Amino acid sequence: MTTTKELMKSFTEYLQIERNYSPYTIVYYTQDIEEFVEFMNSQSINSISQVTYTDVRIYLTELYKHKLARKSVARKISSLRSFYKFLMREQMVKDNPFTLVSLPKKEQRVPQFLYHDELAKLFQASDQTTPLGQRNQAILELLYATGIRVSECCKLELADIDFSLGTILVNGKGKKQRYVPFGSFANDAIELYVEHGRRELMKKGNSSSSALFLNYRGSTLTARGVRLILNDLIDKASLSIHISPHVLRHTFATHMLNEGADLRTVQELLGHSHLSSTQIYTHVTKDRLKTIYMNHHPRA
Repeated sequence: MTTTKELMKSFTEYLQIERNYSPYTIVYYTQDIEEFVEFMNSQSINSISQVTYTDVRIYLTELYKHKLARKSVARKISSLRSFYKFLMREQMVKDNPFTLVSLPKKEQRVPQFLYHDELAKLFQASDQTTPLGQRNQAILELLYATGIRVSECCKLELADIDFSLGTILVNGKGKKQRYVPFGSFANDAIELYVEHGRRELMKKGNSSSSALFLNYRGSTLTARGVRLILNDLIDKASLSIHISPHVLRHTFATHMLNEGADLRTVQELLGHSHLSSTQIYTHVTKDRLKTIYMNHHPRA
């Protein structure tokens, strides 16, 4: 008889090889399934195949007792539904008890973004006479110019930049690649950093790294490093706001839509698989459309 541990191992290999999921995503799937196995043990359920719809309802009740956010509950149910779908395909179980469970609706939160005056102060915060200042300015300009994720930013290599076309090759989620254009401000900042600042940082490292962004030791910059850089720039700009690299991604999308870009284009640039992920930014566009309407329609 196949053990639960063996089933999980098979599922993990399926996610890695067939679905091409990132290690980060697979960790969450594994954690969700392991938590459910703990629940099974507490309910004296000895096998994955013995789980019924009633058991799933009891499990949902337990999740809500712990006051988990609806988004977290939805993710756990989605993970387990996918797990059972795989087990059915492999003929390990006959039914999927999670099929009839409706996912809780996600909370519609308005994405935080920066206004133009806040961005202007942020862009003036770096000391571009120093290698680190040149690097920080290049990161800031690139994140706002392209809307790429911080993880994608840290994976960029010198060979991924095409200055002649003004594009970068981005390695996104699920190993999907996309080309994203960047403008003149980002171009100037990156060129200055590559020609001067990066060369100085390279001298501090022991290896010839191909990574675009380096830390002060000459090694590849991490996502945590990017967050620390942004926090430092916020302090220097004397802004009383908290931002993360993702806020710059939100700002990119919001400003693009407000200036008339269509939703499909923004979806492509952000690397979203589904249009629904991009639609969270339309709230701002609707507000702007209403303002334009009220200011210009003769009978508004």
